[in-house]
Amino acid sequence: MQDLSVLIVGGGSGLGALLAEMAARDGASAVGIIDINAAAAEQALGAAKAKGLPTAVATADIQVGPQCHAAFDKIAAKIGRIDTLINCAAIYPRKPTLEISDADWDASNGINIKGTYHMMVAAIRHMQAQELKGNVRGRIVNLSSVDAFKAHPQNMHYAATKAAVVSLTRSLAHYCAKDGILINSVAPAGMATEKAKALGFLEELAKANPLGRGAEPAEIAEWVLMTGGPKNTFMTGEQVIVSGGYIYA
Repeated sequence: MQDLSVLIVGGGSGLGALLAEMAARDGASAVGIIDINAAAAEQALGAAKAKGLPTAVATADIQVGPQCHAAFDKIAAKIGRIDTLINCAAIYPRKPTLEISDADWDASNGINIKGTYHMMVAAIRHMQAQELKGNVRGRIVNLSSVDAFKAHPQNMHYAATKAAVVSLTRSLAHYCAKDGILINSVAPAGMATEKAKALGFLEELAKANPLGRGAEPAEIAEWVLMTGGPKNTFMTGEQVIVSGGYIYA
């Protein structure tokens, strides 16, 4: 992330907080976070602050378009140019396949699809006005999931939203290609996060792929940063699947 200004949506905890830390480690010039929890976002910027980097936090319910745009504008007003947007905010509900309620659908669609879309639009409008760095005006990385490509009856509505993120990524990448804005998604399989450990998912994750374990969050974060980093100058509209072999198992 050398010399790139990075904005992470959902950066207050989990993979998003790790991405903020690793972006600062890898040479980002500034780091911003949009999250529903301002205190958590401030804490997640600890590594960036320790390095003396410009930082900014904004809160938003990303289900609401105007809040997304206001939060993005607040970050940009403080740290200026946004080179890379990472859409990391999502909910991962589980419900029996025939018991998914309207409220369950609305929450999953609102955060995982609408929120991703609105933040992409805010970033695209900002990046279109930026000067090129080489051949690139900006990069967007969406967190999808391997569930978008495989049957997953334990959380069918989540899988459907992540398939939608794949479609959004392709469509907007095509739309923005002429502007030099690269848009891709990273699709991990199950990660051995603290939440997964607390909920007892580790055995399930281990059985789900040929490597026999869930991914460490840093193993996924490296691919996200590479996709959104300066070495990516040509890849757009692609889905980077990091599944430990789960995708073909």
